[in-house]
Amino acid sequence: METKSSTETEKDAPGAGDVHPMTYGDKKIILVGTAHLSRASTDLVERVIGEEKPDTVCVELCASRYDSLTQKKRWEDTDLIKVIREKKAMLLFANLLLAHFQKRIGARLGIRPGEEILRAIQCAGTSGAQIHLVDRDIRTTLSRAWHRMGLRAKFKLLYQFISSLVEADEISEADIEEMKKKDVLDSLISEMGQALPVVREVLIDERDRYLSHMIRNAPGNKVVAVIGAGHVPGVKRYWDQEIDIEALKQMPPKGRYAGWFKWGFPGLIVVLFVVGFFTSGTSTGADMIIWWAITTGTLSGLGAALALAHPLTILSAILSAPLTTLHPLIAAGWVAGLVEVLQEKFAGRL
Repeated sequence: METKSSTETEKDAPGAGDVHPMTYGDKKIILVGTAHLSRASTDLVERVIGEEKPDTVCVELCASRYDSLTQKKRWEDTDLIKVIREKKAMLLFANLLLAHFQKRIGARLGIRPGEEILRAIQCAGTSGAQIHLVDRDIRTTLSRAWHRMGLRAKFKLLYQFISSLVEADEISEADIEEMKKKDVLDSLISEMGQALPVVREVLIDERDRYLSHMIRNAPGNKVVAVIGAGHVPGVKRYWDQEIDIEALKQMPPKGRYAGWFKWGFPGLIVVLFVVGFFTSGTSTGADMIIWWAITTGTLSGLGAALALAHPLTILSAILSAPLTTLHPLIAAGWVAGLVEVLQEKFAGRL
């Protein structure tokens, strides 16, 4: 049973607009709102942990993101063949895109992405505090968001993400610090809510509830929680509310018609081939198959070529596409990816 509490509205130090003292039962909890690419946030985290000497330091990470941030060799040692076999290629791709976006901005500002989180982890180790991971597993978050989005929303999100990558070079350090202000964050969140309400609900509202629950139930009597400044208003809003944490951890169910579509579309193509043979003759049926092979193979090979893949990888994409597009459990990209990984291993680069 959770014990109710209240928030403290006072700010106890000059420039402490990003420091929010809270209480929960007999616990003292200090929320530190940060920007993930900010020198000022990194310094603030170090100062607060040094002054407060907490029993526990909460960080806005899940286990997989914690490993990737603290174990740099982990990415180099990633078994890409295993990733492809376990159908986690899209998750890896999404993580790499997000990391690339932050890295581009960080390179311009001279700061590593997640530096304030790393500093929090280092300071916790120095002070003897334990680390408590308070964010939801990224796989659950991405799956829930993707599951609830319609086709139009998915394309809209992809377009906005690509636009953000293009505009990354225009973001200055002053822009990032300005975004930490509550009024700007509120307007950004409201804008996201209007454009993509499902994304806002899963990526922001649900995680605000999750973070709030995990932080207030962290071990220790004094806790410092380092989270993105954009989550601070939501965490405070849900601070005294009952939260069904198990519901927030659930992976979404498979789509109702996903199985039918997965097998139905390739089945329809095969039926068309068969109908072509029986109604229009062997020549027409053969032409249909040839054009199918040329179209799918060319597009798949072109995609591999644009990715600057090895010639063998391009060839494998061309040859596998006509068959993999008819099989719902195999993708041409997986075949091409495996070939690329294998040839890199043989070349001694992995």
